[in-house]
Amino acid sequence: MAFVLALLSSAFWGSADFQAGRMSKKYKAFAVLGITQLIGLAFGILLIFITGERGAIAFGNDGFFSGFFWPGVFAGVLGYIGLICLYTGLSTGRMGVVSPISSLGAVVPVLFALIGGEQLSRGRWIGVVIALAGAFCASGPEVSQGFPLKPVALAFGAAFGFGTALTLMGIGSDSSALMTMVTMRATTALFTIGLALKSRTTGGFSIGDAPALIFIGVADFLANFTLGIATQHGLVSLVMVLGSLYPVVTVLLAFKLLHERLHKVQYVGVFLAVTGVAILSAF
Repeated sequence: MAFVLALLSSAFWGSADFQAGRMSKKYKAFAVLGITQLIGLAFGILLIFITGERGAIAFGNDGFFSGFFWPGVFAGVLGYIGLICLYTGLSTGRMGVVSPISSLGAVVPVLFALIGGEQLSRGRWIGVVIALAGAFCASGPEVSQGFPLKPVALAFGAAFGFGTALTLMGIGSDSSALMTMVTMRATTALFTIGLALKSRTTGGFSIGDAPALIFIGVADFLANFTLGIATQHGLVSLVMVLGSLYPVVTVLLAFKLLHERLHKVQYVGVFLAVTGVAILSAF
């Protein structure tokens, strides 16, 4: 079950990123991010009423990060910082440098899980390394651009932000995956409202943009939610690796729907990702 949920999370994330990328060509990326985060919050609140999950423990007795509240808050903050680093890095035009490095954020929760006592067989280690290499290559690394300090620093900042947020999501999900994700969205909503008030704009979206924005917001929330559930049914280290394969989904959608030409390294990335998943499923 954890295996399927983690892959489903990648599918949701990859699809949301694909659609968000298309919308960001028409509107400012932060506007797309902000409105979809608010939509995700509304969807999460709706799920709370549907599922009746209101009795989860917000503040546990086993330390600061027990319960779902503080892990959700800090995951929201660090995830948002990761996005700021990512978008700022991409604005330098060094996409082939920033995107692949930021995709390695899954290394953070994997290391955290291993330090916490999880153990992997040799076969699973091979699958993990190959799958992570696949996600990196699918993002389209471009070494001919060089490695200028600022974009690389921002890329590692994004990876750290995303990876730490994923780690905290897993911790909060011990209490409640749904409430952790809603707390995350509530936190990012405060950032969104603050940015909207500062810039005095809501992004300039039209009614016709609503379906795409709703899809992004819901898919992104479900990606977090399914990954949080997956951490409760399998090894966190493996779940996080499988959940990090979303770049493969994004590039395949761009290839299929937009007929974008893939670089050779991206074909290699897709092959490696599929191979890594096959090895992990075999073990």
